[in-house]
Amino acid sequence: MHRLIALVALAVVAGLALLWWTGGARVVELWALEGQREAQTAMARGLRALRGGDPAALTGFLAVCFAYGFFHAAGPGHGKLLIGGYGAARAVGAAKLSAVALVSSLAQGATAVVLVGAGVWVWQLGRAQMTGMADRLFAPLSFAAIALVGLWLAWRGLRGLRAPGMGGGHHHHDHDHAGDGATCATCGHAHGPDPVALAQATGWRDIAVLVGAVAIRPCTGALFVLILTAQMGIFATGVAGTFAMALGTASVTVAVAVTAVTLRRGVLAGMAANAALARVQPVIELAVGLLVAVIAGQLALATL
Repeated sequence: MHRLIALVALAVVAGLALLWWTGGARVVELWALEGQREAQTAMARGLRALRGGDPAALTGFLAVCFAYGFFHAAGPGHGKLLIGGYGAARAVGAAKLSAVALVSSLAQGATAVVLVGAGVWVWQLGRAQMTGMADRLFAPLSFAAIALVGLWLAWRGLRGLRAPGMGGGHHHHDHDHAGDGATCATCGHAHGPDPVALAQATGWRDIAVLVGAVAIRPCTGALFVLILTAQMGIFATGVAGTFAMALGTASVTVAVAVTAVTLRRGVLAGMAANAALARVQPVIELAVGLLVAVIAGQLALATL
């Protein structure tokens, strides 16, 4: 099983590298942007049909909103970077990270609903003002938040490398271990991670940070739909469309989460021993954290 996971991880890495070096990433980006434009046009048609009193148009409108969310997530975005980077850096299960990806997408939709509701009925802002605020304020904030998460991961990796038993301040001697992950009777240090500690390595604080970093930037398409439906007096339909978009976005970020966890398991497939995991885990966390911080920092500067 470990060999199969390693082969899958190698195939995914090779495919992504080939896509990047051949310029295929740009092709995917253009495809996603074209899909967003077509979906946005279809959403406008669906809203006109709903305004005209056609109840059958609601199902089609929600389907188009889901498609928009999918294309939005398939293109350049901060959610994939954060979820994928975290899954590659931390010991987290695919199901748990997928749930985080889903909650993050839904929270992003909720942010859009709150922002438009406050903008329209409290601040009296127009569509151009709200979308401009999302692009000029929330975009750099979201990327800056992800850069901070990357630095946070890197710091935890560095701290792990400097921990006792990782080569710093630890004298060599014979060890008497009670079992995997147990405390050494000779020096009092744990030379391998406790399986329980590994299982609890991603607690509610980590989840809150991930969800908040994704949710801080509302989707432009969601703002478009919410503002139009507010002006048309069918705001509830806009809210439903927004969460359909969020589910479309989640369909991509969940796939990224599963891929990231699979890649990590592939890398660690031959390191079943706790001691080996203890040595490699901080290195992976440090490297991925720095990579996420650099990419997010560059994207944040590009939005200014």
